[in-house]
Amino acid sequence: MNGIQIEPIPELIRGQPGSMDKDGICHCVVYLPNSAIYLQQLEQLQSAAQELMDKYEQELSRVSEYAHATEDQRNQEMNSALKPRNPTFLASSYEFSAFNLLRLELEGAQELVAQLKTKGRVSGVRDLLQELQSQVANASLTLKLLADSDQRSFHALRQEIDVLERQLHECEREKEQEETSIHPDPPLSPGTCAHGGLQKVSRPLVVQLNWRGFSYKAGAWGRDSAPSPASSLYWVAPLRADGRYFDYYRLHKSYDDLVLLKNYEQWKMGYGDGSGNTVYKNFMYFNYYGTGEMAKVDLSSNSLVLRRPLPGATYNNRFSYAGVPWKDFDFAGDEKGLWVLYATEESKGNLVVSLLNASTLEVEKTWRTSQYKPALSGAFMACGVLYALRSLSTRQEEIFYAFDTTTGQERQLSILLDKMLETLQGINYCPLDHKLYVYNDGYLVNYDLSFVTLTSRPPAKRPSGTQAPPKAVKHNKASRT
Repeated sequence: MNGIQIEPIPELIRGQPGSMDKDGICHCVVYLPNSAIYLQQLEQLQSAAQELMDKYEQELSRVSEYAHATEDQRNQEMNSALKPRNPTFLASSYEFSAFNLLRLELEGAQELVAQLKTKGRVSGVRDLLQELQSQVANASLTLKLLADSDQRSFHALRQEIDVLERQLHECEREKEQEETSIHPDPPLSPGTCAHGGLQKVSRPLVVQLNWRGFSYKAGAWGRDSAPSPASSLYWVAPLRADGRYFDYYRLHKSYDDLVLLKNYEQWKMGYGDGSGNTVYKNFMYFNYYGTGEMAKVDLSSNSLVLRRPLPGATYNNRFSYAGVPWKDFDFAGDEKGLWVLYATEESKGNLVVSLLNASTLEVEKTWRTSQYKPALSGAFMACGVLYALRSLSTRQEEIFYAFDTTTGQERQLSILLDKMLETLQGINYCPLDHKLYVYNDGYLVNYDLSFVTLTSRPPAKRPSGTQAPPKAVKHNKASRT
């Protein structure tokens, strides 16, 4: 190659066979070259290798400390198993700075070993570097497995604790209901609001299947919600099998007649929409089919006496409840009067509450809530307070929200309501007996409501992240929202 002679690279290190003395100590002889340059390179490489070994020992020590720390943390979690905690605590604990620093330093050590192997030309040290690289990789893997294993263990523990907590709450609830049945609260007078709001709900009492059969899963039923002890009218209104059209209803003059399916009046109407109807002072109120109008029928003659548009209200299934289609208008009667619950485009689908004039169906006052109506499974009124429900499972609902139209304040609740079947199609409250009348997938079910005594009323508070509710809007006769 152009007359250039390549000299062979001299052997830098030459070893000789070792020997062992009588004490079992191995003696090796190594002959080093006389060149100062090679010796200097070897010394630098040995120094870098020693530095890497020290760093590796330091990182390994940190891994051990982390293992002890996580073990202590696990023990603390076991000791405080029944205390409330943030379920995302562990996920965030694996992202704190010390853990990240340890992981990054091990990655840096791996890169340093790779660089030394690339630059090193001393064959006798390659085995040492290879061993160091394997040890650093094993340390990184150990750290990852430790974190993953600990996280899986914590999640399994968290699930077990959640099951135990649910069982404990259910046990406490059953005990409370048992004590209530043994020592019931003094009964409230019919139509009274001398209490501090809803406290609990009894277990469901299944009365019977609706008179049209199991296929008629949607509908509503109840008792005349006018606070008058003289009225004992019960009504049942199953929708057609399509879950929308309201055409027939039955009236019973007593609860016994309802249960025995006798002495009833059956009427055909043919222009109702959805299961949001209610009965107040011997009139039935509902959404007129396919329109944004409220309708009023005199039950004594089955005659339509009034239709009036509900200003701004959406209809035709625009903002119905979750799992309950066509319930755009939800009428309710209580101690304070006749109400309608609905949504508007202006409210962006949030639930709106309006107090109606029962004679003229004019809107007298309106309140706008912070709850998105399609996220709710239903709602009812009691003593001028809106109570909203959401579904927790196929067998349980939660009354989680209350809005007091008297004070304009809202608060969070957690009152559980058991159900026999999945969907609560119609919910009506009666002030006479303080019961909820629920149409549950074709079955007629009722619940006893218990209220807080005035001396122990919980303070109303606004849920975090929500704005103050606006004051009631009073409507003139010609006003529109």
